[in-house]
Amino acid sequence: MAESPLNVPECVARARSGDDDAGRALVVHLYPLVLKIVRAHRPRRESEEDLAQEVFMKLFAGLDTWRGATPFEHWVARIAVNTCVDRLRAQRLRPELRWADLTEPETKLLEGTTPADTGQALDAQLIVGKLLDTLRPPERLVIQLLDLEQKTVAEIHALTGWSASLIKVRAFRARRKLRRALAALERKTP
Repeated sequence: MAESPLNVPECVARARSGDDDAGRALVVHLYPLVLKIVRAHRPRRESEEDLAQEVFMKLFAGLDTWRGATPFEHWVARIAVNTCVDRLRAQRLRPELRWADLTEPETKLLEGTTPADTGQALDAQLIVGKLLDTLRPPERLVIQLLDLEQKTVAEIHALTGWSASLIKVRAFRARRKLRRALAALERKTP
């Protein structure tokens, strides 16, 4: 026997009045939609379940704001997308490299247990690349040009149009961020 489709407006009204069964029915009805959106927009290192739970918390916290002008599923989809976008923005503002992001050879290199004949230079290069990924694009560019490609401040000025003082300040701040990221990574060494 097939279940009858959920009467969403009635279920929302019951959930607003505190009916736990109606709330559970909404979660069961909306879970596939929310999970599909979370999977499509999920930031790295974020659990699908955690994000879906956060979406449902926001949904129930703001249930009184849905007026019925748009379909309920569209309203929920907007909450889900905005939740994922907020997490992506937070990751961009505070990028971090975690121990779990490293491969086994990279972890051995940081632990100091890698023999010299196993491609230590390649592993170090990969770690540097991952550390550079924690920087904003202008910071990464200045470090790439100044430190890795050994370009002078004048050459970087000619390439980017940035003033010499801006180049030096960006390089200083980028190096400081790299030192902090590496120190944080070393503190997490098992």
